[in-house]
Amino acid sequence: MLPGKICAACNREFTWRRKWREVWSEVRYCSTRCRRNASNARAAARHSIKDQN
Repeated sequence: MLPGKICAACNREFTWRRKWREVWSEVRYCSTRCRRNASNARAAARHSIKDQN
């Protein structure tokens, strides 16, 4: 059985891929789409905090 993790963006389980063998400890997202969406959400949160001040 391959090791798995939970995606930080969509909370789905994903499994190890050969292309991640060198950086598996750093992998947080199941896909480029989730990584991009998480990045956009963080940026939007930063901007909304700045707008409130």
